[in-house]
Amino acid sequence: MRQNFPGVTNPAFSTEDDSDGDHRVAESGDAFHFSYKPRDVKAHLDRFVIKQEEAKKVLSVALCDHYNHVRFAREGKETPNYAKQNIILVGPTGVGKTYLVRSIADLIGVPFVKGDATKFSETGYVGADVEDLVRELVRRADGDVERAQYGIIYIDEIDKIASASSTSGRDVSGRGVQTNLLKLMEETEVSARAPNDIAGQIQAMMDMQRGATSKKQASVINTKHILFIVSGAFDGLEKIVRRRVREASIGFSTNNRVVVDEEILKEAHTRDFIDFGFEPEFIGRLPVRVHCHALNVDDLFHILKNSEGSIIRQYEQDFAAYGIEVLFREDGLRRIAELAAEEKTGARGLMTVCERVFRDFKFELPSTVVKQIVVTREMVDDSPAALRTLLAEQAKQERAVMKQVVHEFAQRFSESFSVTLTFTDDATEHLVSLALEQKKTVRDLCAEKFKDFQFGLKLISQNTARTEFMVDRAVVEAPDKALSEWVVASYRQ
Repeated sequence: MRQNFPGVTNPAFSTEDDSDGDHRVAESGDAFHFSYKPRDVKAHLDRFVIKQEEAKKVLSVALCDHYNHVRFAREGKETPNYAKQNIILVGPTGVGKTYLVRSIADLIGVPFVKGDATKFSETGYVGADVEDLVRELVRRADGDVERAQYGIIYIDEIDKIASASSTSGRDVSGRGVQTNLLKLMEETEVSARAPNDIAGQIQAMMDMQRGATSKKQASVINTKHILFIVSGAFDGLEKIVRRRVREASIGFSTNNRVVVDEEILKEAHTRDFIDFGFEPEFIGRLPVRVHCHALNVDDLFHILKNSEGSIIRQYEQDFAAYGIEVLFREDGLRRIAELAAEEKTGARGLMTVCERVFRDFKFELPSTVVKQIVVTREMVDDSPAALRTLLAEQAKQERAVMKQVVHEFAQRFSESFSVTLTFTDDATEHLVSLALEQKKTVRDLCAEKFKDFQFGLKLISQNTARTEFMVDRAVVEAPDKALSEWVVASYRQ
């Protein structure tokens, strides 16, 4: 029976053959299947990640190489000279590094764990143990150790554990963590239960008493086939690279070439990462290097307009929950992109701008009868004014509907009691204002104010044969007094 990993859209393993012929990682008996090609992977990434063409190509190739090697190993065809293609992603914040990795894991269906390098420390110090990442893979694989051994571990902000070149000895946040990660990225065995996990120790004792020896309860996890991907902004690395490129070009004018600022990190070599503060052995275990470019206004615009994961889909769903439709015009999307670019936080700036623009709309509109919003450049530039205009227009429409209800009340009254009741414009306006002020419907307010009119007006009609009555503002303000005066006057006539 096919099982899914929690939080993963596609199954990674299956005990039955995939008759529909789709691509996936699967386990059928002892066979391990992986049938994706690099173009398949990139085509999937293109749906969600805008730009980063070179990064998507490199990731697609490295991913396919890795899981093809896993498949060969499962089939007894392991190549002894293969070096695991762990990956390092370099690029500024908000360019889609995490999104790239998460989209890949979702596509294949393998368990995926994301960690923050700044939260780990060398074993024995305060902080999380890097081996906890491997144990988390097992949890994501629903306790199946074998499945976890083909997962992906993604560590963000890896640049934060780089040690300064002048630092001597071992430090909690730098070399010690690099050393521990180095063991995991190569090949090691990690205990399935943390040494200080009391609940795990109790569970282990219970398993031993029951004689549990199933595959799911294996005591160690081998990291040989776990793919490690690390990323960071690497602020300051560009200075190291630029200095090396400049020094290398001195005296060799024929080899001089200009490297634009946007491309400088693409020129990073192993020596540059070592000078940045990484151990040679650590950076050597990350042979695949991917450079992600900063996003400009056009890129952010295309993310909003074309990405399946665009933030505007979220806002469409948020407003739809209240029955409100949001229509985004291109000039509105372009302005959001322009403002997001000024935030200097990549695609994250889109969320910042959208939250600022739509915050008051999300608070006010669910309590109104507004059913549609059109997002234009003017609205993005001055959302408070746009909201006031929208609410004013809504209030105007609401009053028009309420006025119509007053006239419908008069018409039904006339049809039911054979007398004509006519409301002046001033009386109608006053009734609408009272209904809004008292938070009542106009129909209920009219029924309340004129509940005795059917008897009084019929009596007047009998006395005087009068069948038409005009209701002005004074009558609305004191209906009982007005009716009493009309009845007394009818007897005098």
